[in-house]
Amino acid sequence: SDWSSDVCSSDLRVGGSEQGSEFVEAGLALIVFCALLFLVIDTGWGLFVKVTLQHAAAEGVRYGVTGQRSGVQGQTASIRGVVQLQAMGLLDGAQASTIAIRFYDPNTLIQTASNIGGNLLEISIEGYQFTPFAPLLRSATPVSITVRASDIIEPSPGGVPPAI
Repeated sequence: SDWSSDVCSSDLRVGGSEQGSEFVEAGLALIVFCALLFLVIDTGWGLFVKVTLQHAAAEGVRYGVTGQRSGVQGQTASIRGVVQLQAMGLLDGAQASTIAIRFYDPNTLIQTASNIGGNLLEISIEGYQFTPFAPLLRSATPVSITVRASDIIEPSPGGVPPAI
């Protein structure tokens, strides 16, 4: 009777101490797993933001080079609206100020205020601030993203470009 109680009590003590180490090991593994999971999520989100902004700039250029405009708005306001629409909400609020619309003379590449046919139209989103969800393995400082798209403006019907 004494022998069986000694074996049972020693088994309980050994099992109890091992169970505590299992929790510690599981906790450490969970931290590493979560860090890697958040790294994958942040990388995917960053790529999504960059690709979406590039798409928005390209769509704005496609809209602008054809001389289109929306209602009574000028061409640059119309282009800005298209870029914001295509950005899926990423360029709302304070981030809208990162959109730049520029016209260039194709011969000198000097910036001009003219949107006549043959000039270059460049749309850029400059200094967009991307903040990671969970900055476990890196700084929480926002990453600055810049994208650009450009094309040659088509001649306007009747030779008169739309109001800027």
